[in-house]
Amino acid sequence: MNVNFDLIVVGGGHAGCEAAAVAARMGVRTALVSFTKDSIGAMSCNPAIGGLGKGHLVREVDAFDGLIGRAADAAGIHYRMLNLSKGAAVQGPRLQADRKLYKAAIHRMLDAQENLTIVEGEVAALILNDRTVSGITLKDGSRITASAVILATGTFLNGKMFRGEESTPGGRTGEGSAVSLGQQLRQAELPIARLKTGTPPRIDGRTIDWGALPEQPSDDGDWTMSPMSKRREVPQIYCAISRTNAATHDIIRSNLDRSPLFTGAIDALGPRYCPSIEDKIHRFADRDSHQVFLEPEGLNTHYVYPNGISSSLPAEVQEAFVRTMDGLSQAKIIVPGYAVEYDHIDPRALDSSLKVRDMDGLYCAGQINGTTGYEEAAAQGLIAGIGAACAIQDKDAPELDRGTSYIAVMIDDLVLQGVTEPYRMLTARAEYRLRLRADNAATRLGAIAAGLGCMGEERLNWFNRRQEQRASIMEQLESIHSCDEIAAQGIEVRRDGGKQSLFDWLRFPNISLASLEGLGISGSEVDSDLLNEIEEDARYAPYLQRQEAELKDLRANEQIRLDEQLDYKAIPGLSNEMVDRLNSTKPETLAAASRIRGITPAALAAILVHARRRDSKTLAA
Repeated sequence: MNVNFDLIVVGGGHAGCEAAAVAARMGVRTALVSFTKDSIGAMSCNPAIGGLGKGHLVREVDAFDGLIGRAADAAGIHYRMLNLSKGAAVQGPRLQADRKLYKAAIHRMLDAQENLTIVEGEVAALILNDRTVSGITLKDGSRITASAVILATGTFLNGKMFRGEESTPGGRTGEGSAVSLGQQLRQAELPIARLKTGTPPRIDGRTIDWGALPEQPSDDGDWTMSPMSKRREVPQIYCAISRTNAATHDIIRSNLDRSPLFTGAIDALGPRYCPSIEDKIHRFADRDSHQVFLEPEGLNTHYVYPNGISSSLPAEVQEAFVRTMDGLSQAKIIVPGYAVEYDHIDPRALDSSLKVRDMDGLYCAGQINGTTGYEEAAAQGLIAGIGAACAIQDKDAPELDRGTSYIAVMIDDLVLQGVTEPYRMLTARAEYRLRLRADNAATRLGAIAAGLGCMGEERLNWFNRRQEQRASIMEQLESIHSCDEIAAQGIEVRRDGGKQSLFDWLRFPNISLASLEGLGISGSEVDSDLLNEIEEDARYAPYLQRQEAELKDLRANEQIRLDEQLDYKAIPGLSNEMVDRLNSTKPETLAAASRIRGITPAALAAILVHARRRDSKTLAA
């Protein structure tokens, strides 16, 4: 086989699916290459989508008409809004998904997507010509050519699985490892290192004493991950909570010499915010227990995911420590947990579109960039797919910044700071998180997505209708009313409040849009989630206004572009350490340079002067 496409996406995980789908929606002829078609869309680890920070990413990908939110709703068996007692800016939508239903939903959407072809096969090598990528070669000798290639290989790039003293090649249980491609990337002198992730044992739910454990039901609310999902269509089930104890910890401690994490078999670092149970026992020796969430993996399976006890200890040790916990004394392990070590590329070698800077036509997305989690992968896939499609179509990629999206926060963190451990999105990473709520992602990003052609017809019609509804309500909220007029609606307010717009009156927690109907607010035909969003906008408005000056400075500095060929050694006043960091990162703008560790205000001023002198000389020439 020797065929041609505009774009090739390698890997059918969350990053690869989003990259291929968005490029195809933008009109790019795309090939999605996976070991097998059946493995596309598989949930490798925890069958859950969303969470704190992660739920924001899902909603943002969904704003571009991405797949992850809709697939999650098609499979959602347990919904919970995390941080519900806190402000909307840090609340995180999360759901437990049925693995089979999730994968089936991804397959339905990909199969229905125009401009997208799925190719089965193992990628043996990139087709390279003097650091320019023009396609791939499959293991069977077939060649597929294209203007760009996106690598979304997950944990499969030189992946190696560990359990106790055993180690086998592979990126996921029962599947192989992309060894030859990994070797080629190393030979191409890309900056590659190793990282580690892991998974817990899967327990047979029929052997759990559910009655002995506290239940965690699904939320009573009717919210969904995607506004395109009209309701929760899948039956809801409950999870349960158990805990480790002193006996659990004793067994683990006495077998640490059999853990590949402690024997030296694995050198790579794992995710700090999702450590293995061995790490927890070792690092938090003062803790006498750790919470474990028992999460069913689907409606028609007995598999249960014990969230919180990822382990690479031998199978018999895993069974022994699991059986020490409440409700699990008779537990049977169906699939023991294991660790995976894999290659990743230093993301500082990428630009903000996730293109490899010194290799034309090559993009990377997902765990290959040093991240962990489905949501982080999906968001990177979206950005790489858009970036490649824009380059192929010769148009400008979107300019997202840290004030517009969590996606931009993550990309910025990766390409400027790099990683020393698998990167996980947290709300604390976003300094402008008050404006980056999960509930307003469509409002923040919808116009950008529509302008790029990322939306299908159904989504575009929904978005346009929503914008019209929003504009109508906001116009109504401009009307000015006195405190006496507000009080006349039966609302308790201070009588010295003077006159202000209805939008400003919404800042008060006891005032809602519904309570203002007597003053001309008509929201009966407006989606309830949009009404809730507008109310939150009003309540956050005073805080957001304080950030405007800071955001204005940020965006002004984002407009000052820095040449990729800028010689930082030639700039007086920069230390050797600064020069090394700037050269390894190649910041695209002055604002990006300011976010590199160790770059001082004085250094930024020197860089700005040098860049302006260079620009003036270029113009004069």
